Amino acid sequence: MIRKLTPQARPTQSPALARLGIQALATVALATACASALAVNYPVTPQQRATAQQVAQAGVPLSELAPNAPDTYVVKRGDTLWDISSLFLRSPWRWPELWGMNLDQIRNPHLIFPGQVLVLEKLNGMARLRMGEPVAGTVKLSPRVRSTELIDGIASVPLDLIEPFLNEAVIFNRDELEAAPRVVAAQEGRVLMSRGDRAYVRGEMGEQRDWRVFRNAKPLLDPLTKEVLGYEAAYVGAATYVRPGSTNAQGEIIPATVEVQSVRQEMGVGDRLAPMPPREFINYVPHAPQAPIDGRIASIYGDNTTAGQNQVVALNKGSQDGVERGHVLALWTAGRVMKDTTSADKATLRLPDERHGLLFVFRVFDRMSYALVLNVRDPVVVGDRFTQP
Repeated sequence: MIRKLTPQARPTQSPALARLGIQALATVALATACASALAVNYPVTPQQRATAQQVAQAGVPLSELAPNAPDTYVVKRGDTLWDISSLFLRSPWRWPELWGMNLDQIRNPHLIFPGQVLVLEKLNGMARLRMGEPVAGTVKLSPRVRSTELIDGIASVPLDLIEPFLNEAVIFNRDELEAAPRVVAAQEGRVLMSRGDRAYVRGEMGEQRDWRVFRNAKPLLDPLTKEVLGYEAAYVGAATYVRPGSTNAQGEIIPATVEVQSVRQEMGVGDRLAPMPPREFINYVPHAPQAPIDGRIASIYGDNTTAGQNQVVALNKGSQDGVERGHVLALWTAGRVMKDTTSADKATLRLPDERHGLLFVFRVFDRMSYALVLNVRDPVVVGDRFTQP
C-alpha cells in the first residue's frame, strides 16, 4: 500500500524555545488509509487541545517528572510515544502535557522522527521540553511517497501487539453469526480445511470478496448484572470468494465456493463467515478518560482463564459509556476478606482494593471494548475492576 507522508515543520530558533517544550511528542500518527484517497487522519480532541494550551502557560511541576528523567534524549527507531512519555513523566498517558509544552514550536504534532533531540529544562520549580538540534543525517523532513505500510515517524504504542487482533477480536451486538453464511462441505469429503483448500458455503454472500471465518459465538455477560452485552466468536481464519452458488435444473442447491487464505485453527463444517472490514491504520494516542469510569473485566480473550501482560481482555463498557480508543485504564485487585486475629471479637475485615496494572483500549463497540494489558502485577481474571488511572 502506498501512503503519502506530509512534511514536518522544521524547528525554529526563537525565544519560544525557552518557554515551550515538545508538541511533537503529543500524538504520533499512523495514517488512517482510505482506499480511494491517500487521506491522513490526525485525531486531537478539543479536551486534549485545551489541556495542552493550559499547560503551555506554565509547564509541568517538577513533581510530575519521572524520577530519572534524562536531561536530553535522542529519539531512536523503534521508540514509541509510550516509551518516551515514560522517560519524562510519571504517567505516560499524560501526553497532552508534553504536547502542551510546545504549542508554538512544532506546527505538526503528529510526526516525531528518529534522530530528533528532546531537551529537558527546569526553571522555578517547573519543567519544560524543547526540541534540540537533530542528529545530523537521521531526520528527513521533505515530503515523500513510500510503498510501505510503515512510516519513519514513531508510533504511539507497540502496534505489533495490537494489529493481530484488529480483525480477529470482534464483539457482535447480537448473535449475527446465526444467520451468516456457513461452511457446509469441504473438498473431497474432508472434515477440516487448511490454507489453499476450498470450502463450500450456503448463505447470502453478495459481491463481498474477502471474508473472516468464526466458530461458536458465545454470549458475553456483564459480571455484575449477568446481562448479555454482546457475542464473541473464536476466529478461525480468512477466505476469499471464488464463485457464486446457484440452483440446477433439478432444483438442487449448488453452494458457493471460497478458498481458505489463512487459518488460526483448521476450518470445519458449520463455521460461519463474516465480511472482512477495510484494514485500518489508526492513531492510538494514549490518554486518560475525561470522566470517571468504573467497570469490570467481562472475559479473557482466547478462552483463557487469566490474562497477563500483552494479552487481551473484554471490558463491560463501550462507546455508550464514553470509552474511546486510546483510553488508559487502571486495573485493581479486590481486597481479600479476613478475620481480625488481633482482637477478641474476630471481626471480619475486607482489605482495600489495590491498583496493580494498566489497560490500553484499542477496539470499542457499543456496549463493550477490547483492551491490551500493558502491565500487571497479578493475573487478571473475569470480574476484576478497572477505573480511570
